[in-house]
Amino acid sequence: MFKLPKMLKWVFSFALLLQLTGCGINTIPTLDEQVNADWAQVENNYQRRADLIPNLVATVKGYASHEKDTLTAVTEARSKVSSMQVTPETLNNPEAFKKFEAAQGELSSALSRLMVVSERYPDLKANEQFVALQAQLEGTENRIAVARRDYINSVKAFNTEIRTFPGRIWHWIMYSDLKAKPNFSATTPNTDVAPKVAF
Repeated sequence: MFKLPKMLKWVFSFALLLQLTGCGINTIPTLDEQVNADWAQVENNYQRRADLIPNLVATVKGYASHEKDTLTAVTEARSKVSSMQVTPETLNNPEAFKKFEAAQGELSSALSRLMVVSERYPDLKANEQFVALQAQLEGTENRIAVARRDYINSVKAFNTEIRTFPGRIWHWIMYSDLKAKPNFSATTPNTDVAPKVAF
């Protein structure tokens, strides 16, 4: 039987290792980390929004104290969102992910109602603090949309990798504990229907 010299074994092993590192074995964990990083950015923007809301509510309260129902709805929606524990496992649990997104949708809806209420108070609309907070909130909503888009793209790349060749093989052999990631879906009813604008 033919035996390879020890040095040749090391060279062969090193060459094989180089081949493995270039064939996509690290792609799945890299994409998984990207999904997690993009999700952290979504959460970061949700937290920014949650931090702004008490200031916004306090400002509106000063002008529209009798709009108690709307202010209460915003406060309760924020409280519900803040009380939900989001862990890395949430990304692997479509049901928990859906509940979290539904709570975020309720908060967005309550904030929309608050902005409609603000339209009824000219003094409030002219208040510099309110205008600044409103601009910050609008900017945050835009950041959330961008962060969600980035997350959606990361999920697409990850899920595609584990379902196509050669990623499917590496997933089966080494990363079977990593499941397909859930994606965003509309949580607000009738988002597929264009709003009617009447003058």
